[in-house]
Amino acid sequence: MGNLAIQILIVLSLISFSIETLPHLSSTTQTMLSLFESITVAIFTLEYVIRLVTAPCKKAYIFSFFGMVDLLSILPFYLALGLDLRSIKILRLLRLVRILKLTRYHAAAKRIHLAFLIAKEELILFLSAALMIIFLSSVGIYYCEHEAQPQVFSSIFHALWWSVATLTTVGYGDIYPITIGGKIFTFFVLVVGLGIVAVPAGMVASALSKAREIEN
Repeated sequence: MGNLAIQILIVLSLISFSIETLPHLSSTTQTMLSLFESITVAIFTLEYVIRLVTAPCKKAYIFSFFGMVDLLSILPFYLALGLDLRSIKILRLLRLVRILKLTRYHAAAKRIHLAFLIAKEELILFLSAALMIIFLSSVGIYYCEHEAQPQVFSSIFHALWWSVATLTTVGYGDIYPITIGGKIFTFFVLVVGLGIVAVPAGMVASALSKAREIEN
């Protein structure tokens, strides 16, 4: 029951965070939201203290993933006291860390975490390869299109946006090749992009199956 109450409070705090962004809020509404945030932080602080006190190894809890999440969920409130408005706006974004607290209460989330640990080395290797492919495709499209579209593909750095959008198969269409060479190059990049999306999905799916076997 206590876990359910915490989960509901987390969701409500995220809804409150969203409501705060609405324009023209009345002073009464702002006061109520501030009061709700204070109560929420008080409860989360109490939860953090209880978990810290009851932890077999306090240092291990403090530096654990959920220990850091619990701390970052309440830290912005205390850091914002006495700071200017610009700093407060930045700190408010840290409240979104609270959404990670929800993963503590779901077995599926723990299974996904285990799956990522199982496939960690493969995913890191694939990410490194993907970054190299993104860079190389940026270089390729730059040399294919720079002369035809000097304002669009003015440098390799400007071509990176096209490379990411194409390799992830998003294809916004705001930047596209107009030369024959650029179009042919784009075709091959799109083919590679299918693998960029499919390969990690397959890795995670396989790791999830292994994680499920370990749990059973």
